[in-house]
Amino acid sequence: MIDDPPGDEPRRSPALARPYAWTEGRTAPAVEIAVEALVETTAEGRAEAGYQPSSALAEVLELCARPRSLMEIAALLALPLGVVRVLVADLMQETLVIVRGTLSDTATWDERHDLMERVLHGLRDL
Repeated sequence: MIDDPPGDEPRRSPALARPYAWTEGRTAPAVEIAVEALVETTAEGRAEAGYQPSSALAEVLELCARPRSLMEIAALLALPLGVVRVLVADLMQETLVIVRGTLSDTATWDERHDLMERVLHGLRDL
């Protein structure tokens, strides 16, 4: 056991361990969600926001009152993207959020280019 110097706070475990506790240790979502996908809270989700067992789930519901990308949610909550994917997938299965894809498999190069520009602008705004 390593003794901490007198007067110093005890050493703490890394901060990333706690977010994965919110996902019960799961690192893979039940459904795959693209980083640019827009997440929006449903009417049922707005009603349930205060009753969520996890504050992270409630925060996602509050943030997504207006559509936000998965990447934006992760940045605003300062959580790893994988954790946010699991949380959003859980909320999606409970119909508390809807996830809207931004591109289809048949999207043109111009549509893909526009999406990349929107993502870059969003990142700069963060």
